[in-house]
Amino acid sequence: MIFDTLANSGRYTALHPLFPRAFEFLRSTDLQKLTPGRYPIDGEHLIAIVEATAGRSRNQAKLECHRKYIDIQLVLEGTDEMGWKPVLDCHKPLADYSAEKDIQFFSDAPASWISTPPGAFCIFFPEDAHAPLVSEGNIRKVILKIAAA
Repeated sequence: MIFDTLANSGRYTALHPLFPRAFEFLRSTDLQKLTPGRYPIDGEHLIAIVEATAGRSRNQAKLECHRKYIDIQLVLEGTDEMGWKPVLDCHKPLADYSAEKDIQFFSDAPASWISTPPGAFCIFFPEDAHAPLVSEGNIRKVILKIAAA
């Protein structure tokens, strides 16, 4: 898991072949003009998802993980307090992993919470379970889904 601001995104471009293109998209696109929805950037290898929703409580948030995709979650408006825990430490699955939706949920409690303000992002790798969209207000964010392999 990585937590930083978009201004420092150049530090992470060497971590994955698609990270340079992903961060370029985030820096060069007028993200405020994008309506909520799904935006393919490079087929199924790099996808942007824009969300605008009311936040939920820590109790309502469930840890989730993905096997096929890395998430870069950039907050645009509001503060998203994201929970985090290593997948290896998650022992209470709510259901089996869904390969079709590339997701598995857990009822484990996060090990820590990351208060993510506008302009900041979290990168969640397949080994990172995360519980996003925790806020007392509304959250607008863009999530880049980057094919892990």
